[in-house]
Amino acid sequence: MADRDGAARRSARRLRRPTVSSARPASPGPLRRLAPVSVRARATTAACAVVAAALAPASFALVALLHVNLLRTAEDGIRQQAEAVAQLAVQQRLTPLVPTAHGTDFIQVVDARGNVLAASQNLAGHPAITDPRPAGPGTAHTSWDLDPLGDAHRQRVATVIVGTPTGVVAVRAGTSLRAADAAEDTTTAGLAVACPLLLLVVGLVTWRVTGRALRPVEAIRAEVAEIGERALHRRVPLPRTDDEIARLAATMNAMLDRLDDAGQRQRQFIADASHELRSPLTVLRTQLEVAIAHPDPAVRAELLAGALEDTERLQNLATDLLLLARLDAAAPLAPQPGHPGRPVDLTGLVTAAARNRPADRRPVVLDLADGVRVRGNALWLTRLLTNLLDNAQRHTERTVRVVLRTGPGSGDCTDTGTGGDPEAGAGSGAAGGTVVLEVHDDGPGIAAADRDRVFERFTRLDDARSRDHGGAGLGLPIARDIAHHHGGTLVVAESAHGARLRLTLPRLPAGTGRSVGDPGGE
Repeated sequence: MADRDGAARRSARRLRRPTVSSARPASPGPLRRLAPVSVRARATTAACAVVAAALAPASFALVALLHVNLLRTAEDGIRQQAEAVAQLAVQQRLTPLVPTAHGTDFIQVVDARGNVLAASQNLAGHPAITDPRPAGPGTAHTSWDLDPLGDAHRQRVATVIVGTPTGVVAVRAGTSLRAADAAEDTTTAGLAVACPLLLLVVGLVTWRVTGRALRPVEAIRAEVAEIGERALHRRVPLPRTDDEIARLAATMNAMLDRLDDAGQRQRQFIADASHELRSPLTVLRTQLEVAIAHPDPAVRAELLAGALEDTERLQNLATDLLLLARLDAAAPLAPQPGHPGRPVDLTGLVTAAARNRPADRRPVVLDLADGVRVRGNALWLTRLLTNLLDNAQRHTERTVRVVLRTGPGSGDCTDTGTGGDPEAGAGSGAAGGTVVLEVHDDGPGIAAADRDRVFERFTRLDDARSRDHGGAGLGLPIARDIAHHHGGTLVVAESAHGARLRLTLPRLPAGTGRSVGDPGGE
């Protein structure tokens, strides 16, 4: 039994042991190894290959066309000469010696029995140079090597067969193809020299032009290679041309701007977070040290209570920092179709947030439209509402007023009982549109110069710098980030008295699934 257990364990170990593949990664083939690696070299090689692919058939076609034209010219000349002599034979005006015209090297006239009736000077006294039996009337062209002429080169011969009063005769006129062949050879040799030279010129021009075109790209690459984490302020050079490379450089600089801004925000965020954490930790340590050393139990209990309060403040700060990190990393929920946000009953969320306020805070008065729904994250939207109510109750003198309306746009909501714009209430059943929520307080308000600063992280205005009275300066920045994450906005609106924060979100049409907070929802 023990042997079987040991064998089973050894087999299991062998099965769990990873297998090392002996196969080596496939090495690149010889063609891939020989291929040029740079864009400049590849462009030059491609240009030369294209030109060579065009030159090769063009050269062959040129030589073939030259051959056909030269041969046709020679044939036309000897055919005309043969036809002229044939007319003389028909008219019985043929003499034993026949003069040759320009372009004709020899003429010979033979009868059906092979007797030479007439010939040019260079064939005088020579027998018939071809088959002595002429066929029927007509014209034919052939190429021969004629020994009687003492010319080892090819001869092109035109044969014209006609009937005469004395019988059928064959008139043969020929010319040497030496000049035509020499012209073809010269053309071929010229092309053999000109084509490589042309390829060389194309390669050099392409290499130079490609180098000039890629010079800005190399400058961009070199600059980006030198830019490190500490040198994000540097930018790549912008070419003076308005082409793809210039647009690439502009896009690269825009990306570097975003990276630089993100790096600066991250460094500022870390510095501010460190500063915010250092002071409570210092106070907490001091309270604990004094509590340990103090002999009075009542004083010790008071110090421990203060330490607990500072610990809660640190815990809240850590929660805020974690939420900011999640918001920075999360993709926006709207207005992308099919995003993962769920229908949320915003009216119910506002009612619940106001109901759950601590009893020692200033009262909250609600003026809400019924059944207002948005799409998003219910927990994050609750956090947004909580931060807005915290901020308003911290600064108000008597009460906080919350107004919720819907409309086709981000129309203004007033403090009237009807909620401002009459079309806002009438449009509550329209598909699309927006949701506008405004939180009013009757406190000192926010100066126009500070309406953007209040949304900066770790920013507290002069009248709210006390850490006992206010927070760490993250409430409104978190609220704005949540609004942006849901495709909305959060701004400080104009107000005659106190502060008015306006939240605008895309509205969810009625009948789009169950909402979080609905009786039938979650």
